[in-house]
Amino acid sequence: MLLMPEPGPALLAPAWVPRAAAVVGAGAEPPKGAVYIGDIGAGTRPYEVVNGVAVIGVSGVIVPAYWYIGSPYVTGCNGLRLQLAMAFEDPSVRAIALVVNSGGGLVSGVADLADWITEAKASAGKPVVSILAEFAYSAAYWLASAADTISVPRTGGVGSIGVIMVHWDLSAALKEVGIKATIIAAGDHKADGNSYEPLPDGVRDRWLAECEDIRRLFASSVARYRSAAGASLDTDTVLASQARTWEGPTGTAEAVASGFADAVLAPDQAFRALFDTLTT
Repeated sequence: MLLMPEPGPALLAPAWVPRAAAVVGAGAEPPKGAVYIGDIGAGTRPYEVVNGVAVIGVSGVIVPAYWYIGSPYVTGCNGLRLQLAMAFEDPSVRAIALVVNSGGGLVSGVADLADWITEAKASAGKPVVSILAEFAYSAAYWLASAADTISVPRTGGVGSIGVIMVHWDLSAALKEVGIKATIIAAGDHKADGNSYEPLPDGVRDRWLAECEDIRRLFASSVARYRSAAGASLDTDTVLASQARTWEGPTGTAEAVASGFADAVLAPDQAFRALFDTLTT
């Protein structure tokens, strides 16, 4: 069943929508090993440092705020920013690796975090690389594209530079079981998009325009970040992708050729390449 984790637009690859709904809506306890943000003190590193590289995971569903770091199921923009800010200030850190395996997430927080990453890494003078464990789709790709380089394994994937939104019209189902909902709303648009009535064309058109507005922001951001990293990619090319994904050996090679990624590498190969650049 296709469910959305919250009302409004989302930055998710279509296949990841049900997973996002299950994770975000579950309210489950954080997994063992996840660190509560409030427990992070001045002497605590919320990341591992390997050969001068801070290793920071971007996994599962990306949400605006999540109060634990290290979950394989959810990554909060707030926690990710905290980890990055500390790594940028950490004198033992020479570079940062974002290890990404995510199909995307919610819109809120992603655009501002991605812009901040590009500004903060320039200010700190420390390179940031995105090493895909497998996938970086939609919101995850937006964040990954803010890095200086993107590597993707041959069985992984990138892309889905688009926006998705789902409306559920339950009116026929409710009528069939003898239930009638009465909407009482003050303000002409207060009940726009409710699930008890068919979606009016005007509301659908407005929502589609809002989704397209976000898609264009997404595309222009990706083009700006990738161009700054040396890739030949412009906004029109990103928009022309029409939110497709590049997957598997052929797709990932095409993504590199098109400028959406820099190399097809297994994660261990990508780390070795990063370590080599720091020792030369």
